[in-house]
Amino acid sequence: MHALKKNRPLRRVTLAAATTVTGVVLLLSLKPHTPPTPAEASSVGHSSSSSSGGSSGDSSGRASGGSSGSSGSTKSTGTRTVTGDTVQTRWGPVQVRITLKNGRITEVTAVAYPSENPRDQEINSYAIPQLRREALAAQSAEIDSVSGATYTSDGYKQSLQSALDSAGL
Repeated sequence: MHALKKNRPLRRVTLAAATTVTGVVLLLSLKPHTPPTPAEASSVGHSSSSSSGGSSGDSSGRASGGSSGSSGSTKSTGTRTVTGDTVQTRWGPVQVRITLKNGRITEVTAVAYPSENPRDQEINSYAIPQLRREALAAQSAEIDSVSGATYTSDGYKQSLQSALDSAGL
């Protein structure tokens, strides 16, 4: 048999080495999502730290990274604001604030939600409004999750339920 017709181990070694290098480069180029640190958690969503009207203890409590629930003031019109617990999800904290008037939910606001990177912003730009609409329609935390935003949906429902529990509903 001719020497050039034999198996070509050098070609195999070169191919295996090139494949390995390509795989390592691809793995190293991935940028993992890093959860926010507790110091960042208070600035992670589009939030406002002021109470929406009253002087009774509406505290945000997000700086420690734990969960906190608080209720706002009860005005003479029967309107009050209640903030649910901060729920830590895989992609960041989610917290919901509800406004109640005569026992009905009139407004639901996502105080904190993952928005650290462009993908979070893209997902939550359609998920948060849809979750808000469903919560207002259902008048409870028994709402459907948004496809593609499962972690945010679960955190939203947990925080919403916490706010409803704090409000006594």
